[in-house]
Amino acid sequence: MTGLRTIICSTQGAIDLQINGALGISFNDLNSDRAAKLPEICQFLYQQGLDGFLPTLVTTSIEQTQRSLFFLAETISYQTRNPNPLEAKILGVHLEGPFLHPDKRGAHPQQHLLPLNLDTLQQVLGDYTKFIKLVTLAPELDPTGETIKYLRDSNITVSLGHSMANAEQTRIAIEQGATMVTHAFNAMPSLHHRDVGLLGEAILSDRVWCGLIADGVHVSPQMVKLLYRMTNKVFLVSDALAPLGLADGTYPWDDRQITIKNGTARLPDGTLSGTTLPLIKAVNKLIEWGVCEPENAIKLAIDAPRLAINLEIDADAPQRLTWCRYSFSSPGRAGPTSFVCEISGMQQKMIHIKPINVEVG
Repeated sequence: MTGLRTIICSTQGAIDLQINGALGISFNDLNSDRAAKLPEICQFLYQQGLDGFLPTLVTTSIEQTQRSLFFLAETISYQTRNPNPLEAKILGVHLEGPFLHPDKRGAHPQQHLLPLNLDTLQQVLGDYTKFIKLVTLAPELDPTGETIKYLRDSNITVSLGHSMANAEQTRIAIEQGATMVTHAFNAMPSLHHRDVGLLGEAILSDRVWCGLIADGVHVSPQMVKLLYRMTNKVFLVSDALAPLGLADGTYPWDDRQITIKNGTARLPDGTLSGTTLPLIKAVNKLIEWGVCEPENAIKLAIDAPRLAINLEIDADAPQRLTWCRYSFSSPGRAGPTSFVCEISGMQQKMIHIKPINVEVG
């Protein structure tokens, strides 16, 4: 690439707290053959700019959840014993379900949704509590919040999502220890002037983080700007599915099919079900839309996810991502600007904007 190169900053790799699969493998549908591809997936995600991630298990049968947890726990243990500097690390597991409100289940199969109580929760967690880092649930399914307290006492972060909760139910959940919202705006009531609801109550709290899918389809750029202005506790997620790394097309997904078009995944009835966009590309969306300055957009993929799950930010960790701006101009005339993330020697063009008004570097 030619042009005037200005380094914005160098950072550690990104952290993705909601990613459902890659290279044709769904994390919640693992068996011995599919689990054998986990090291390849970890290497692929590292090449995509991730230092770590939470494999996300969406709603399925308890038996299949336990099977996937078994293989993921084995991989986590293996990575701990045999660290590979060229792999993204599995930091734990994100259970997105099965404790979701039926009316806000989105692409989650209704037949596998479960009531939220301690007995059922412990049955789903099984012997894998120490490997689970994050659980998404609908707080109105447990009005007392005892399951949230149980999870927090087990060092598991609780995220609210796929929910019809009102403001009062959300306040109780936050008081019991919930500290996160799963894919803000999606699978929850809209903000309302007479009841701020789940998202509004989360925004008003000073201890709740909001995950965000910044693909421009799940949430409009204008709403992304609004969220960013309302709270400083936002982090980016990919919500990527198994076809991440594959071409657009139609792919099997549990006993259904999903169609990928321009990085967006939908069920046959049009229901949004995720993306196939690498997390790094969400950063370029924020820059393209003018949500914030590049330095701040970068933090939403690097620092914010670490803070959201209380992961220590290691100042001595390798700064393997170099974020640059290339400016192209001719005498007397401003030219276009490209933002580039250089990943371990590879270059990935992030965004091409013309003109640009943000001065950085």
